[in-house]
Amino acid sequence: MTVSAEPISLIPTTPSDITSAARYRRWYGYGRRQERLRTAALTMVPLAALVLLWYLLTANHVVFWLRFDKIPTPAEVYDSFRIQLGTRSYYSNIISSMRRILIGFGLATVAGVLIGMAIGRSRLVSALIRPLLEVFRPIPAIALVPLAILLFPTGEQGIVFITFFAAFFPVAVSTIHAMHALPRVWEEAAHTLGAGQWEILFRIALPGALPGIFSGLSVAMGVAWICVISAEMISGQFGIGYFTWQSYGLLDYPGVVVGMLSIGLLGWATAWLVEMTGRRVNRWLPRAAR
Repeated sequence: MTVSAEPISLIPTTPSDITSAARYRRWYGYGRRQERLRTAALTMVPLAALVLLWYLLTANHVVFWLRFDKIPTPAEVYDSFRIQLGTRSYYSNIISSMRRILIGFGLATVAGVLIGMAIGRSRLVSALIRPLLEVFRPIPAIALVPLAILLFPTGEQGIVFITFFAAFFPVAVSTIHAMHALPRVWEEAAHTLGAGQWEILFRIALPGALPGIFSGLSVAMGVAWICVISAEMISGQFGIGYFTWQSYGLLDYPGVVVGMLSIGLLGWATAWLVEMTGRRVNRWLPRAAR
């Protein structure tokens, strides 16, 4: 009995193999497109149902404890939104809020991950810093608005600080828990193979903790939006939160709804970016490709 020494090739070489592979790629691509279309349709169904319910309640001036006769109709909000899309101030407000979110969230990500890793890996650092973390964590970020006004020379810096403060704690706490959840056998195996402390930290501990860290980042993004909008309403001079509050002061109720919807869409977009980044970074996970 002879065994062939020729390697088995998985690359199609004959015309029939190439044709089969092409058909599989077309079928696979078609299946992925169909799945995306189904997902998009399922996403639109609850949104369309909500808009329909909104229209029925406001168009018929329903008053049943809640006074929907005071709420603008979808058509009025659409007209106001169309008007705002033609103004420069609307885009300036969006850019201002996005800048504050990106700076505050970015600083919170870097500081939260580094401090969380230090606390999760060192008992000494945990004994020194963890009590401070637990003391400041229950304080609502929006309660720091008066202090931020006094502390920082400009309102812009104060709002960025409030955004950073709000996003920092979810990132730090999720990083600490992710570090504690790592299997010790990974570190022991790395020690056995001769890895140093820094190699274990950045090539084993950090990659292994990334799924938990990105869970905290997703939460932090939502909290950051809540606090930046609240800060803009209280002390801001521009931003989408300031636009919403100013519309309320001018009795422009369709403008208020336009501001609310804009905040929701911006929050959705930034949360999606965090999720997509997490999927790419954690593509080694079994479910990351979904």
